[in-house]
Amino acid sequence: MNVLGRREWEARATAHRLRVDAWIGPHLSRRRAGVAHPVEDFLFTYYGYRPSRLRRWHPGPGVLLEDAREFGTGYLDVDGGATLDTAALVARRRETLEWVAGLLAATAGRAGQFGCFGMHEWAMVYRLPPEQVRHAAQPLRLTPAAVAAVVEERPLRCSHFDAFRFFTEEARPLNQLLPTRERQTELEQPGCLHANMDLYKWASKLSPLVPSELVADCFELARDIRAVDMRASPYDLRAQGYRPITVETPEGRVEYAAAQRDFATRAAPLRARLLAACDDLLAAAP
Repeated sequence: MNVLGRREWEARATAHRLRVDAWIGPHLSRRRAGVAHPVEDFLFTYYGYRPSRLRRWHPGPGVLLEDAREFGTGYLDVDGGATLDTAALVARRRETLEWVAGLLAATAGRAGQFGCFGMHEWAMVYRLPPEQVRHAAQPLRLTPAAVAAVVEERPLRCSHFDAFRFFTEEARPLNQLLPTRERQTELEQPGCLHANMDLYKWASKLSPLVPSELVADCFELARDIRAVDMRASPYDLRAQGYRPITVETPEGRVEYAAAQRDFATRAAPLRARLLAACDDLLAAAP
């Protein structure tokens, strides 16, 4: 059992709250004003992990918080402080831990693919009436006909089910793969922006069985990925300060692939930390 003195764990908890408040505060202000931001609000609305839960600090398993009492749901008061009731949590979440571990290991074991060029966002508006466009409040950079021409120019290569499922009916047959939920472990690969963004989803699902600093690290990566995701989309977000990545051009495709490689590099250690946490929890469970 790793013992954290009260001063140390309170400092870590405060540092975590200050870090995430920089993301949460503006989101809550926009929500109160009824104004949505297509980049900054996405992680809160899509993943459904409440800001209050992101803000709550957890040390992870095997830690004694010195002098803590009634630390919260999932914690036990013991001699000298409080600690996570790891055995009970693992017993309830074993199936999730096993599934997430399998997905993370399979993804980490594959080579990254860097030739999709962010066409998933284009496929989501392909030949769609303007009133049905998902982010209808944002203008498109190209005409609907030009968007369709870009999509049809080369095969779609999306391997991520949670992107593919938002393709228009007309776009789905153009994809080289047929991602399904059942094939997710088979198809997910570490070059995919959405697979790397989803590390935040898995970290939040595992909380409080992983340290909150790891959850915040995954959120930060996902936030940066979302910005590139939308910059490479057919939407025009220059009014919000986002310079387009013009993936309809050779230069834009080079820029996008370079960003993909950078995100894959940043994601690898986070994926490894999440996988190690799953493996350790499963190995220690009765």
